[in-house]
Amino acid sequence: MRVAALISGGKDSCYNMMQCIAAGHQIVALANLRPAENQMKSDELDSYMYQTVGHHAIDLYAEAMALPLYRRTIRGKSVDTGRVYTECEGDEVEDLYELLKLVKEKEEVEGISVGAILSDYQRVRVENVCKRLNLQPLAYLWQRNQEDLLREMISSNIQAIIIKVAALGLNPDKHLGKTLDQMEPYLLELSKKYGVHVCGEGGEYETFTLDCPLFKKKIIVDSSEVVIHSADAFAPVAYLRFLELHLEDKASTPEIPSDFKRQLRCVPSS
Repeated sequence: MRVAALISGGKDSCYNMMQCIAAGHQIVALANLRPAENQMKSDELDSYMYQTVGHHAIDLYAEAMALPLYRRTIRGKSVDTGRVYTECEGDEVEDLYELLKLVKEKEEVEGISVGAILSDYQRVRVENVCKRLNLQPLAYLWQRNQEDLLREMISSNIQAIIIKVAALGLNPDKHLGKTLDQMEPYLLELSKKYGVHVCGEGGEYETFTLDCPLFKKKIIVDSSEVVIHSADAFAPVAYLRFLELHLEDKASTPEIPSDFKRQLRCVPSS
């Protein structure tokens, strides 16, 4: 199928694109929802649905993949927070509907790549939008074992860094900017000690992908700053704000490893 990928910049949406390609689909466009530029503290939007930290670098992300990027400003709020979503004016889910409606019209896509792992809240809402638009959601990471997933992401040459921390044991000064492979042993330790989700699915951390086998160029962070969102004594919430970035040519594009595992399980249609 011709597929548009919902991206946040993070590891999960990136790895799901790799799964789509391994399954024989073609990624033809990228789609992203961003906060309003004039909104105070717009890097970290209070959203049940979308990762917005790192949104300033999404244009470079698309350029690195040499794919068209469709973006829409998040205007709605989390209005309908029930287990079953019903079309609701003013809800942030309707921003996703309008975005994917545009992508379908422009790119004639049939499927949507979604990096959801655990959140039923997100799954139900993405499925609702896809059903209304007659699109097939492709969520190959859904309910996968997170330790296995993290190991696979690292071994498949995804170079992603931690750009937000929000969990007991994660320290802004120590862990922001660290790569997945650097963090893997510590994340496994935190999982055993405190029940932290290894892939950050409980909102414990967020990532941004700087390079992967799908990128024609890699993203270089020239400068950034740490922003403290909540100075909690035990589990501070903080994120990296990118100040300067650029793209750099790659000596060679790493191939997807031959033992790359495909989990060909789509999110079922509602």
